[in-house]
Amino acid sequence: MENDHLAVLLLDWYDKEGRTLPWRTDPSPYHVWISEIMLQQTRVEAVKGYYERFLRALPDIESLAEASEDLYLKLWEGLGYYSRVRNLHKAACVIMEEHGGRMPETAAELRKLPGIGPYTSAAIASIAFGERIPAIDGNLLRVFARMTAWQENIKTPASASRAGDYFSSIMPADRPGDFNQALMDLGAMICLPGGLPRCEECPWAEACVARQQGIEKELPKMPPKAAKKIEDKTVFLIRSGSRIMIRKRPARGLLAGMYEFPSAAGHLDEKEAAAWLRSMGIEAVRIRKLPEARHVFTHKEWHMTGYEVMADELSARIPGKGIFPAETEAIRLQYPVPSAYAVYKETAGIGR
Repeated sequence: MENDHLAVLLLDWYDKEGRTLPWRTDPSPYHVWISEIMLQQTRVEAVKGYYERFLRALPDIESLAEASEDLYLKLWEGLGYYSRVRNLHKAACVIMEEHGGRMPETAAELRKLPGIGPYTSAAIASIAFGERIPAIDGNLLRVFARMTAWQENIKTPASASRAGDYFSSIMPADRPGDFNQALMDLGAMICLPGGLPRCEECPWAEACVARQQGIEKELPKMPPKAAKKIEDKTVFLIRSGSRIMIRKRPARGLLAGMYEFPSAAGHLDEKEAAAWLRSMGIEAVRIRKLPEARHVFTHKEWHMTGYEVMADELSARIPGKGIFPAETEAIRLQYPVPSAYAVYKETAGIGR
């Protein structure tokens, strides 16, 4: 099947079946940029509400560049992978300082900004500026592997390069952004992961080599997953009246700059928990065991247990520990607490 015909089939399908998404109704460079960063490692349905809330608070590059750390982290709270929003802020500052507040228009220039790699630069350049360049993400790699019966590890640079060449040979000059988005939708809706492609609904079914060979469920070839490091910790929900103790995480590393409830390494029993509290200068009136919880990060897992601690009064700040009390409502509205603590946030009355 000729490449021109493949492009026509895909775009005809996209015009009829493509997803209606808020960032597609007004694909300005800023909107495309924000949506693409949010969509990295996050489901589309989860992103929609965050996208609209983010734009209400920070409607343009200038407002993002001027935003405080607590504000942009709070707007991102629950999306995870917080380095993404930190890089958004850094890149916005660069755009204001070095580009007069206007986003660069080519993928090559966009890649020079913090947090923008090959995929994101190609997505922005093609959708917002019409550059003819494939945006190679997991969806496009999966489609490529099945269309060509690619037998190599799909996660290698060589596979990404071959996929780029393949889609470049098909991509039309007049609708590169739509072509990329059509491929994203094809991978998200039809050429599904986990060995479950819906080939009977695919506009490219007749040209798919893996389907012709009956191996579509065996592709793409993925590398084995590395075992995650397990970290046990005990979380303390220390409260007095409407105030709860929190602390800010370090400026570097996992969940940098976010706020959290105090915690200790390991799973402490009640006697050990009481001793830890005394070492912090906190005399508990009552201690209540909280449910266990688990949170999975990219390279590690937190296995948590917790205690709700009622205290008569809370000091202004625990010396040397960075732990301080804050009003529950202020935490809910102002302090970004990651979703890793969802179970304990719910107990504290600040949502999940």
